[in-house]
Amino acid sequence: MTDQESATDRGASARVVGDFLQRRREQISQRWADETLFRTVFTVSRDEAVEAAGALVEALAVVAATGRIEDVRAPGFFGVREQLARMAASRARAGSSPGHIAEEVAALRPSVSELLAADLAEADGEAAGPHLVTLTVLLGTLRLVVMETALSAGQDIIERQRLQLLEVATPVIKLWDGIVAVPLIGTLDSARSQVVMESLLEAVVAQQARFAILDITGVPTVDSLVAQHLMKTVAAARLMGAECIVSGIRPAIAQTIVHLGIDLGSVVTRATLADALAHALHRLGVVIVDRAATGGGPR
Repeated sequence: MTDQESATDRGASARVVGDFLQRRREQISQRWADETLFRTVFTVSRDEAVEAAGALVEALAVVAATGRIEDVRAPGFFGVREQLARMAASRARAGSSPGHIAEEVAALRPSVSELLAADLAEADGEAAGPHLVTLTVLLGTLRLVVMETALSAGQDIIERQRLQLLEVATPVIKLWDGIVAVPLIGTLDSARSQVVMESLLEAVVAQQARFAILDITGVPTVDSLVAQHLMKTVAAARLMGAECIVSGIRPAIAQTIVHLGIDLGSVVTRATLADALAHALHRLGVVIVDRAATGGGPR
């Protein structure tokens, strides 16, 4: 058999499978609705599971009709990719790995293969073997599509969690009326610097702050990139009408800054957060009285 004849046979078999899927769409949907992949995602209503399964059967029928049963980019899959992504994300949130989800997709094959064999036997006794192979290939492609969407959904979840951790790790604290502070702990990379800047500017506006303190006591090292991020944040705060103070500059960090030739001359710096707060309070005209030193007692 030539390659052209083989391709023709595969195309004819794909059309047979496509016709079968269209014809038995409702029966397949009912069977698939009880499988783990659908049952564990659509827990409120079985009708939702049947509808989702029906949409997937319809998509597979379209792919089979085009003969592109091995193409994960076949147009027939476009309409269900979003649905598959939601299902994969739901299973991922429930703790299922992409491999586990792929096994759940593979579990869809027996029920539909059994129905195809029975359907062909009832029709004209046509040999079901080639068409079962075609169906297996088609469902294998579906498995790849689901794994692809599952991996993508997993990456989206990881990215959202990363951003949430960044936000939690960079809180903006109101120290006084008109004074806010961001205590930075850990490495300051580009993504985190962007979160710091956005959080600080939002706080400056919300609190009508005149002073914003960036405390880097918990930042282990300062290099040129970290200094650049700090300078950008200081400049952005100034544009919003707030004076920015950088505190927590330890001797080792001061030496590093000098060694790198980083110019922080335009930035107000203080050794500790307490010093920075005292500076901001003084600029606001707030007088702090040490009662112990003046002999006064607490009221």
